[in-house]
Parts: sequence; structure tokens; C-alpha cells
Amino acid sequence: MKGAQLFLLVFVPVAGVGLLCAQDLPAPADFQQPQPSMNQSAPQPQLQAPPAAEQPQAPNPQLKINPQVALRNFQPAADEEYRLGRGDEITVDFAGRTDLQAKLIVGPDGRITLPLAGEIVLSGLTRSEAAKAVVAALSSYYENLSAQVTVTKYTANRVLVLGAVDKPGLVTFEGAPTLLEALTRAGMAPAVAGKATLLPERCAIYRGQDQVLWVELKKLIDSGSSLADLRLRRDDVVYVPSAAENFISVLGEVQKPGAVQLNGTSTLASVLAESGGFTPKAGNKPHIQIVDPSTGVSRVISFNDVLNPVKSLEITLKPGEIIYVPQTGFARATYVLERLNPLLTASMFSIATGGVL
Repeated sequence: MKGAQLFLLVFVPVAGVGLLCAQDLPAPADFQQPQPSMNQSAPQPQLQAPPAAEQPQAPNPQLKINPQVALRNFQPAADEEYRLGRGDEITVDFAGRTDLQAKLIVGPDGRITLPLAGEIVLSGLTRSEAAKAVVAALSSYYENLSAQVTVTKYTANRVLVLGAVDKPGLVTFEGAPTLLEALTRAGMAPAVAGKATLLPERCAIYRGQDQVLWVELKKLIDSGSSLADLRLRRDDVVYVPSAAENFISVLGEVQKPGAVQLNGTSTLASVLAESGGFTPKAGNKPHIQIVDPSTGVSRVISFNDVLNPVKSLEITLKPGEIIYVPQTGFARATYVLERLNPLLTASMFSIATGGVL
């Protein structure tokens, strides 16, 4: 009897502590279930298989944006004031002080250098803002100065045209860059030798790391829409695919965002490698989002699955899809699609999954 009492005194408290510790341990992430609210009955327990390498997420369509509206929102305002950029040649005139006139070039770091004032950052400023910055820098040495900045050569006002064009490369503009002018000056590659060159049926415009807009150029021209000559921004990249080319867009935290051509041996790892790999902002093991603009369906890919020789073979890529590498800490699928929409394509807009990576 004494032995049984001793057993209960020792074993029961220890078992209780073990149960409390077990309750504090987090459940494995792969098997977590959402907790029911006060107004919902608890779900029946079910066996759940581990997630596959690809996790398709059904879209939850929201209000769709008219393609014409999306195009108008993408282009800058017609009266948007020009902002100075690297390489621009400028002249600074001072009212009543011809001795202070200066002809300068905005350097690669976005700065100019003036006697006495030293270095002044002008890149990204309008002409009037640049004039005020110059006056402020010289205010310690001169009183009642009035300056005027004039652009004598627009070097920074350029876009890059790539793909199936005759002369791929940078195209510089004196005024606002437009799509048709960029394509015309780059020269279209002839579809058949000896035949007249034609404008492409469609092209993609890449802006920064997280924006891409598909323009159905032929349809816009056939309908007489002025949006065919879409206004562009400085440093936009216009990509013209060839008729036989299959490619995928890579955006987000990669070194070289843009289009990557697909072939029979392309894998997610090889496509990411062609994009220069991840930037430091992507973190060590990012979750990668693959979005199909035609359906709005997204897939979440763990970087561990990309490195896994078996699971990486299960990750299929389709032409026209968008690979997005988010910043570390921004792992919600809704965040990814907010960055991409409404710029996924001119015919598919505003789709959010609400999933969690």
C-alpha cells in the first residue's frame, strides 16, 4: 500500500508536467489547422498529406479593371514635368551674374559640382527644383541669387528595347518617350526575309523590379486607340517576343528582372540563375510565387524544393507565367499580387489569393 502511494506521489506530478510541456510545443507547420471561431463548430479531424512541391491556389476574383483604364494608369501624365537624370547636360544661368554661368553634366552619382558650393544632388529633381537646390548651395556666398536650369541634352531620358528587333539597345528621347517611337527607332526584325517589317502583335513593358504590362499592340492599332503609342517612363524596358519564342517573366528580388526564354531543359533553378540570382533583400530561403496571368492561379514554391533534385523536377513552368521573388518578411501571397496587379497583363487584372506562403 505504501509503495502504491509513493508511486502516485511521484509519477502523477511528473506526468502532469509532461502534458503541460507538450501543450506548449508548436504543432508542425505542415499540419496546422485554422482554429474555429466562437460561432463555428470544431472541424472533424482528418488525415492530411504533406504539401507537394507546388501548391496551386485558386484565385478569388475581385473587381476587374478595364484594360484601357489599366493602360492609362500605367503611362505618366502628358504634362508631367521632366526630372533630371544621370548624364543629362545642363546649363545654369544666374540673373544679372553672367560670370557664374555654368555648363555641367549630371554625373553617374546624380551630382554636379560647382565652385564654392561643391557637390549638389540634382538627379530626380525638376528644373525648377534643381535651380532652388543650386541657389540654396550658394546662399552662403552670394545674396539674392536667382537661377535657371536648362537641359541642353537629354541623355538620361531613355528606354531599353530588347527581343525581336533589328537594333536592340538604348533609345534616347528629347521629349516624352513613347512605345511606337521606341519600337520604330529600334527597327522591327522582318518576319520573313525580303518582306516588309511589321509591328509586333504584342510586347511587354518592364518597369522597375515588380511591374510588367502586356500590351496587345495590334489590337490597339486596329481599333484606332491612341494608347498604342503609350507614353513610357525613363528606364522602362520594352521586350518584343518573336513568334516562335516561349519565355517567362522574372520579377522581384532578383539581380536582373525581366524576360527569360524557356527551352526544353529549363527549370525554375536555371531560370532564376539566368536572372542573376537573388538580391540580399530576398533572404536566404525565399518562398517563390509563380503566377499564371491567364487564370490568376498562383503557386508557392519553397526554395528548399528548388534545391531538392527530386522535387525540383515536379515544378513545371509555362510560357507567359510570372515568377516573383518577394522581399524577406513580405511572405503573403496577397502582398505579392498587390505588387503585380493591375500590371499582370492588359486582359487579366486584380486577382488576389489571400493565401499564406
